[in-house]
Amino acid sequence: MKGIFKIAGFVLLLVITTKAFAQDTALYDTLSKPQLISNQFAFTEGASVDKNGNVFFTDQPNNKIWEYSIDGKLSIFLDNAGRSNGMYFDKKGNLVTCADEHNQLWAISPKKKIKVIMTDFGGHLMNGPNDIWIDGKGGIFMTDPYYQRDYWTRTKSELGGQKVYYLPKGKKQPVLADASLKQPNGIVGTPDGKYLYVADIGDNKMYKFTIGKGGKLTGRALFAPQGGDGITLDERGNLYISGNGVTIYSPEGKKIGHIPVPEPWTANLCFGGVNRDVLFITASKAVYTLKMNVKGVE
Repeated sequence: MKGIFKIAGFVLLLVITTKAFAQDTALYDTLSKPQLISNQFAFTEGASVDKNGNVFFTDQPNNKIWEYSIDGKLSIFLDNAGRSNGMYFDKKGNLVTCADEHNQLWAISPKKKIKVIMTDFGGHLMNGPNDIWIDGKGGIFMTDPYYQRDYWTRTKSELGGQKVYYLPKGKKQPVLADASLKQPNGIVGTPDGKYLYVADIGDNKMYKFTIGKGGKLTGRALFAPQGGDGITLDERGNLYISGNGVTIYSPEGKKIGHIPVPEPWTANLCFGGVNRDVLFITASKAVYTLKMNVKGVE
């Protein structure tokens, strides 16, 4: 009898321990749903977080950049925002944006002073910088797909193909980083600066690259059989892909979760809040938040 009790006790302890471990490692409460913050927009994009945890995002058709503060207040940060799309904060607190109106990159200071930091590639207009990630050296990786805009006068690309570029810190001309993808879109790098993830939305694939000297990308490897729009990473190295809701992949490329969002399309996302543990999601005409059990690494 004692042996049986010991075995039963061990099994019970194992079950309790396993459940506790599962709770500790869960990314979020799967019974909770993304909370609607507002649906007053035309199309939201460019979610980016500052050093304090405030989140900034764009309403591109209405040409505005909005701020969602850590105290839950929603306000317009900038009107006439150059039709900004993807955005990312640099170490000095400047909000670097893909100013889609004239296919430029802007750096917007905390005092809202605008500096144009890139205008062209070898004298030709970019297709339309879509999303960016800034490395530890201050260099900017950018995707440059072609999406025809109704506010452009041109009707075709001036460049051969849709590629990934790198703008070294302090330089005005980008260099080609990779030309192997069909239509690169979302982009994010690892905190150690060794690897870069790029979503090929045109081929519905996610790729992982090794970052080389001068921003050159090598060792292209298929990470997941799923493309997407914006992407971000958490502290465990899990990759979050926006598009049809939010899909989560482990560092090994295994699908480990999906967060439904009640909108036609989720375009971008980032971790915000004081503790960087609130997932902020731009989704069509709305924005949502979801409390997480992990933090972001941006």
